[in-house]
Amino acid sequence: MTIVEKILAAHSRKRIVTPGEFVTVKVDFVFANEQGGELAIKELLKLGNPRVFDASKASLIADHFVPSRDITSAEQVKVVRDYARDQGIRYFHTGNSGIEHVVFPEEGLILPGRVIVGGDSHTCTYGALGAFATGMGSTDVAVTMVKGEIWMKVPPTLKFTYRGTLPKWVGGKDLILHTIGDIGVDGALYAAMQFEGEVVDNLGMDGRFTMANMAIEAGAKTAVFRVDDRTREYLAEHACDAVYEEVHPDPGAEYAAHYEYDVSNMEPVVAFPSLPSNVRPVSQARDVKIDQVVIGLCTNGRIEDLRLAAEVMKDRNVAQGIRALVFPGSQNVYLQAMKEGLLEVFVRAGAAVSTPTCGPCLGGHMGVLAAGERCIATSNRNFVGRMGSSKAEVYLANPAVAAASAILGHIASPQEVLS
Repeated sequence: MTIVEKILAAHSRKRIVTPGEFVTVKVDFVFANEQGGELAIKELLKLGNPRVFDASKASLIADHFVPSRDITSAEQVKVVRDYARDQGIRYFHTGNSGIEHVVFPEEGLILPGRVIVGGDSHTCTYGALGAFATGMGSTDVAVTMVKGEIWMKVPPTLKFTYRGTLPKWVGGKDLILHTIGDIGVDGALYAAMQFEGEVVDNLGMDGRFTMANMAIEAGAKTAVFRVDDRTREYLAEHACDAVYEEVHPDPGAEYAAHYEYDVSNMEPVVAFPSLPSNVRPVSQARDVKIDQVVIGLCTNGRIEDLRLAAEVMKDRNVAQGIRALVFPGSQNVYLQAMKEGLLEVFVRAGAAVSTPTCGPCLGGHMGVLAAGERCIATSNRNFVGRMGSSKAEVYLANPAVAAASAILGHIASPQEVLS
């Protein structure tokens, strides 16, 4: 069996499972944010407010509309906060945590071999740690909160192998954008994307989180990486003495398809409107003038991402008329960036540094686009209307490209700034 099949077999108490089979799976961790969690909670309250199956294995987090933008979002967050207090489960909010997909791994709540269900499509992020993690709708999350299990179909696994050596300024964001550009936004529909190869072996955890985060943009059910020394080092720092079981694929595991890429000559990749699959190398994107740059969020808001952006922006100024916004993925990342002087680099360059929030990514607040505006962002989606007006345009890129674009006022390679 593959990694994903082994995890689902173990959690459905079966010796073996096969793709396409329906199984009822025990869940190790379930969570929701204020956006989808409010609906799940209201449904549970209608049922008499049953107790959560295990308060230590559930969490609620406010990260989409915080700090609250208006009365409606404040009420939405209040529903989640009050339910967490009533049920005795952990509640995270921007003031003491940050964005869910950065916070939960930092808090040691995600471990290899576990099954994670979350009320957010980018729950697949946690596959970077060798877990089976998938997003579900509000009512499915409500069921999981109470029963501690959920049914699902076993997905087939697609294997993606990356060969060669990554050039300077090319990272996990470029690998996943290139892959989505190759297979399309439905190329991994309801499948598990398994990433491996010597390039992945040398990729840091921050880059792996980025790749797993965007698997959903190829239609995937989940993403997964093999556990290796980099994984173990991360867990030793963040999960301390947690006990977990590594799951590795069998030598004879069957994959629905196998894709191989030699990335030695890859340029940074930019996704043009209005699909993550509409990709071009940055050298073919230089004529695109922009109005706003967003660096950070759940896809590229970790410390390595901010270091890359700061390297490009240090001792330089944001171009006149450009709004540059930086959103660390968590308060821990914020503090580390502060200690390293990265926040000062951004502010002196003319960027605005914000408290961690998902706000601009979904066009919620703190960076909404007006009609006719263009934004290059390190986020994961660039659909029509994603960050505001349906007449605005969103381009996706890695943090170094976003930073270079902020300096020059048009989409640019970091080499254009540093040469």
